[in-house]
Amino acid sequence: MHAAGLNPVDFKTRQGMLKVVQRYKLPTVMGNELAGVVEAIGDGVTRFSVGDRVFARVAKDTLGAFADYATIPESLLATMPATLDFETAAGVPLAGLTALQALRDELGLKPGSRVFIPGGAGGVGTFAIQIAKWLGAEVTTTASPRGKALVERLGADVVIDYTTQAFENEVRDMDGVFDLLGGDTLKKSFGVMKPGGKVVSIAGLPEPETARKDLGRGAFLRTLFWFASYGSRVEARKHRVSYRYLFMHPSGAELTELAQLIDDGKLEPVIDRVFSLDEIADAFAYLEAGHAKGKVVVRMVDSPA
Repeated sequence: MHAAGLNPVDFKTRQGMLKVVQRYKLPTVMGNELAGVVEAIGDGVTRFSVGDRVFARVAKDTLGAFADYATIPESLLATMPATLDFETAAGVPLAGLTALQALRDELGLKPGSRVFIPGGAGGVGTFAIQIAKWLGAEVTTTASPRGKALVERLGADVVIDYTTQAFENEVRDMDGVFDLLGGDTLKKSFGVMKPGGKVVSIAGLPEPETARKDLGRGAFLRTLFWFASYGSRVEARKHRVSYRYLFMHPSGAELTELAQLIDDGKLEPVIDRVFSLDEIADAFAYLEAGHAKGKVVVRMVDSPA
């Protein structure tokens, strides 16, 4: 292990907010994404060799990125982009895959699509803007004055200054919304859509499709999510749009696609700060403050520069 990325799902897991979705036998080693060098391979492994530089979003039921070593299924692993160092690569898997799956698989963006991505300067948002542009969409986002230059550089076509403007008064006729913030932002996002559009959220409340498609769970969790998401689904119906909550899935194949986009110069990972492993508490405090522009990463002890 050379580096690991930090994500909101990490502190939500630590706080016990996701116990209904995934329970871990405690104590457990946390961490959802990593970059490092293959130290050994198991029987039947054919795609990787000892010494390969790799990165991954780890399996959801095991975690384990905040450690000296991690064991990763071959199907979840990908070769690191040749153009990146370990710290930058470690910030790609979770946020990059989340954005790709939300925009391409769920929203089905294509040339000419109009998408609204509130919170575009954050970890997922910086990937989402670029991936949406790669798919040919017109991108509207929100940012503070400090984040405006960043999201414009990444390709945003329209930037709403959320410190002085209410996006619900400025944005209209979107084909899709990729909600990264939840709360009032999600509620107001339904009103900026065209009829027949779709809102995909990673910050709202899960709905029944989440339990079936993303988690492979049965009727109990589907029923629980039905009640939890009732308000959002009612709001969606009122505006004649659909609502979907996404739990992304690890994928070595899709991560390989992202690596190629990075090496081709079409996708730029944005890293806000890199902390050492003994500063991980400070790294979490910084992430939870909610002001990071891009990803927060931890460099492992004794990792090469």
